[in-house]
Amino acid sequence: MLLVKKGFPEESELVMCTVTSIQYHSIFVNVDEYQKTGLIHISEVAPGRIRNIRDYVEEGKKVICKVLKVDMEKGHIDLSLRRVNEGQKRTKVNEVKQQQKCEKIIEMVAKSLKKDPVAMFTEISEKVLKKYDLIYSCFEDVATDKAGFKDFGIDEKVAKVLTDAIKQRIKEVEVTIGGELFLSSYAPNGIELIMESLKRLQDASSKLTVTYIGSGKYKIQVTASDYKEAEKILDKATGVALEFIGDKKGVGEFKRESKT
Repeated sequence: MLLVKKGFPEESELVMCTVTSIQYHSIFVNVDEYQKTGLIHISEVAPGRIRNIRDYVEEGKKVICKVLKVDMEKGHIDLSLRRVNEGQKRTKVNEVKQQQKCEKIIEMVAKSLKKDPVAMFTEISEKVLKKYDLIYSCFEDVATDKAGFKDFGIDEKVAKVLTDAIKQRIKEVEVTIGGELFLSSYAPNGIELIMESLKRLQDASSKLTVTYIGSGKYKIQVTASDYKEAEKILDKATGVALEFIGDKKGVGEFKRESKT
């Protein structure tokens, strides 16, 4: 990765790491985005008893970790593998892939203009990250004409070539996630309560669809521009439905679809 963040990560931040050394009770990693060393204690590798730590990781493997504690004076970063769920892993991996795509675009533009790729990336990222959390978010806006590099004070020639490259390589995409929602109520007006619960779920977002499967089960799907947005919508909508049916003494449960 060309982007190296300054300083240390924040507690609870998700970071991409590379396993560098495996010991009996701990794993040493390189925190890629910060180019610093981190440690995962065996108790933070996976739930339950671990007999062989190598069943879970191997040298050179990329892993997504959650930052537990940072000691800037000693330069220590404590990390966790087990506290990162599948949705968070997917979101972070997608973010890293988007970052790498941005780097490739800039490298290609730099080559065509006979400029140093690292110098060009550094200049562009420093200007873009003053207004955006992610470079890819800026590139998406440029691809859809919601933003232009002239707003960042980037050389006009570089801006034109970069904009053309972005529009060729970044297209609007959609992702779909979902699962099964089970709702049940033995109240005299149980059917009405379930329908109201579903109505509240659907009112949470226009990007959500509900399909009746049978036996009190409903297929829930959310389609959004990225996994982070989709996860947020799904969590909020199912949470609203389950809270309502629970308050009315009904039973509710949501199960995510299996990850492929």
